[in-house]
Amino acid sequence: MGFTIGIGSSRGTRDVRSGVRRRGRPSECTVVAEFTGLWGWAVAPGARAAAGACSCGRRDCPAPGAHPLDFAPEVPAGATLDEASQAWAGFPGAAVMLPAGRTFDVIEVAEPAGLRALARMERMGLPLGPVTATPQGRAHFFVAPGAAAELPRLLYRMGWDDPSALDLRGLGPGTYVTAPPCDRGGLGPVRWLRPPALDSATKPPAARLLLGTLAYVAHRSRA
Repeated sequence: MGFTIGIGSSRGTRDVRSGVRRRGRPSECTVVAEFTGLWGWAVAPGARAAAGACSCGRRDCPAPGAHPLDFAPEVPAGATLDEASQAWAGFPGAAVMLPAGRTFDVIEVAEPAGLRALARMERMGLPLGPVTATPQGRAHFFVAPGAAAELPRLLYRMGWDDPSALDLRGLGPGTYVTAPPCDRGGLGPVRWLRPPALDSATKPPAARLLLGTLAYVAHRSRA
């Protein structure tokens, strides 16, 4: 699935890898364990979608294949491979959902603008956290918690009156994002534009450090 398997230290990495060989655990469990143990993120088992129908069973599901399963408990941040395997055993094949508003918030923008902004930020040497792209054509920038609530105020202070005019949206408490490489909404996999790193996953940058560039590029993209 394209993930490095590890739990925060060289000893932990050896333990995880030997556990995979010894017990033959499904690779999806090692993916969950990486998110919980290495990056410090809680994980929720999520629904899948096929032909527009959601695996949650609701015919009127408002977000087919793009929400946590109501009856499935979260795997808490810090869970080991054994704990993740045990927790995930009852929900094989579930999508991996990450709750915003705890370790990170998300700033969402159209993917083309996000790609241009990301390249510009990298050239400028700005601090960056993980960035994903969804099959719906949206880019998700992981930033410090609190950004979603502060987004209108931060943009206003930068001279932008209306976030909706920039096609910028903040995702905070109560929202979930689908983790790569899981399918979202039956439309295809979410992918990393910038994968997590030890120096930024648990402490993503403050939104104000990236927002000026994101707003400028988003405005130029819509002009």
